[in-house]
Amino acid sequence: MRTTARAALAAAVAAALLTATAPAALAADHGGRGSHQGLQAALDRAVTANGLPGATAEVRDRGSIWYGQSGTADLSTGQEFHRQDRFRIGSTTKTFVATALLQLEAEGKLTMDDSVEQWLPGLVDGNGYDGSAITVRQLLNHTSGIANFAMDETVSKEFQGLPFLQHRFDSFTPRQLVRIGIGTKPSFAPGTSWEYSDTNYVLAGMIIEQVTGHSLAQEIADRFAKPLHLRSTYEPAADDTGIRGPHARFYSKLGPFNRPELPVHDVTELSPSWGYGSGDMISTVEDLSTFFQALLGGRLLPPAQMAEMVTMKDPKAGRTGWVPNSHYGLGIGSLTLSCGEVWGMGGAINGSWSYTFGSRDGRHMMSTQVNGDWANGEVWGPVAVFTKELEAEFCGEGK
Repeated sequence: MRTTARAALAAAVAAALLTATAPAALAADHGGRGSHQGLQAALDRAVTANGLPGATAEVRDRGSIWYGQSGTADLSTGQEFHRQDRFRIGSTTKTFVATALLQLEAEGKLTMDDSVEQWLPGLVDGNGYDGSAITVRQLLNHTSGIANFAMDETVSKEFQGLPFLQHRFDSFTPRQLVRIGIGTKPSFAPGTSWEYSDTNYVLAGMIIEQVTGHSLAQEIADRFAKPLHLRSTYEPAADDTGIRGPHARFYSKLGPFNRPELPVHDVTELSPSWGYGSGDMISTVEDLSTFFQALLGGRLLPPAQMAEMVTMKDPKAGRTGWVPNSHYGLGIGSLTLSCGEVWGMGGAINGSWSYTFGSRDGRHMMSTQVNGDWANGEVWGPVAVFTKELEAEFCGEGK
């Protein structure tokens, strides 16, 4: 789920995307209309008990919209959040990229069984890699075996902890990211196991550009932002280190999620280049709700491609495992709550964590975001906060 300073990004992706919860029955769309007292209480606890600067959430349920917030968007001014505030969405970028590739398949321009070599000849080759043996599908469902550039030893040293402050504006091209990734030998033979890797989605973004002849940013705009009127959703240019339009400030402790004594750093500005295709996009809770409602509601993909997207892998069977009670498809995940299953995606990047999950038909959605990357008292950081919010909203706690 995420893309935090690349190394933090990778470990947090696993945590931030899908979270552990109790076993449950199949998804039930529990009506969320009402006061949403339980969800508001969870937002308040994120600030008062977990020490986060602020937390926000939007709920959509059969035509009704509720928005709640707690804490502050800016520690220096104390200003409140607004529904239109923009934030970095981390690995939720992957859902947009996967959807674009599935649309291209529906248009007859490629197939999920095409090889990486077919579209990016010579790029994934050597050190045990053979791009002709890796398919587009394996990129999207993380079964390619391609190592995660975010876990590279040099990257980890430069982007974990205090060194991040010195390297936060370092710029990378997509090809450089791929070269870093394949500099580590494959984790396994393609299709034989599962392992989360941001390198997969760098390659996926590059394939979109190769197939269409357009930049990934243009394809995101033309396929999603414009037709769905996502006025605050965009993929930033590699040198666009800020966030255009209204936004909060974003804070990091550059360390473990549950260390309240660590100092807080403002990390609002950073280079998005190392999140290309995998975690660089910017959006709002409003736009993400709209996008996922359209996706889960069947308005973005034909039935055949939607079926491919939600053909889930069980990451627990993978080489490195995954968070319990979660599954991963093509750029989309599912979580098992105490009352049923929700679908969507989560993302994390330094200072900004978010979740957008809802019912399988998209009629009941919750999009939530915090402007800090820790949660005092919680080993899993903001993931634990989001889990409590989802339980409150979908399972009826405190309604």
